[in-house]
Amino acid sequence: MSSQVRGGTRWKRFALVMVPSVVATAAVGVGLAQGALAASFSVSGQEFKVSTDRLEGKNFVQYGSVAVGKDLEGKDATHAVAVSGFSYAEITNMCQSVVTPKVPVLGNVSLELTAGTKPKRPVVATNLYLDVSQLDADAEFKNIDIGVAAGSLKKEGDPESIGIQPGTQAKKEGFAQRADEAVLTKVEQTAWATTAGTFKLSDLKLRLHTGDKKECF
Repeated sequence: MSSQVRGGTRWKRFALVMVPSVVATAAVGVGLAQGALAASFSVSGQEFKVSTDRLEGKNFVQYGSVAVGKDLEGKDATHAVAVSGFSYAEITNMCQSVVTPKVPVLGNVSLELTAGTKPKRPVVATNLYLDVSQLDADAEFKNIDIGVAAGSLKKEGDPESIGIQPGTQAKKEGFAQRADEAVLTKVEQTAWATTAGTFKLSDLKLRLHTGDKKECF
């Protein structure tokens, strides 16, 4: 059966394209009501961009992995990623954006989310994992251990340290690194997914833009 047409727009197809944005908006609304957001950000079949002025993290880990998901047609899709994890992170001036291209009638639709934009009110996250395909930043690490086996990322006897993200496909003997602390500045990254135990978003602003693409960088 064909999609219902009103004014030249196939509304079922339009709804399918806009589902990721609607779901993200609903999740953020629930988080605001509770004061903290248990978050999992991903967009089916698409990468999204994240930028921040400064990220200060505790118990940093990083390892190679594969992100597994579905595309817009429901087919399995896999992507090579570098997973970066932090047991605790404070993020200053965070921007997250995703573009849904060629939406009927509207053209490009950009979802832009910003938070932590005011002094001394950063975004706060716990058990944060980022599935990243590209990262540009200035980085400083404290007590870094490079080339450790992925299976030994979690420090024995340290309840605050984190290891491989549950459900992540990573070889336990694969290359990895960890550090007690990590400070990243002037961050620009492209990611397939972001997950966190909690995400506290201060000064949250969410905007939808149509026409020209509106991205964080």
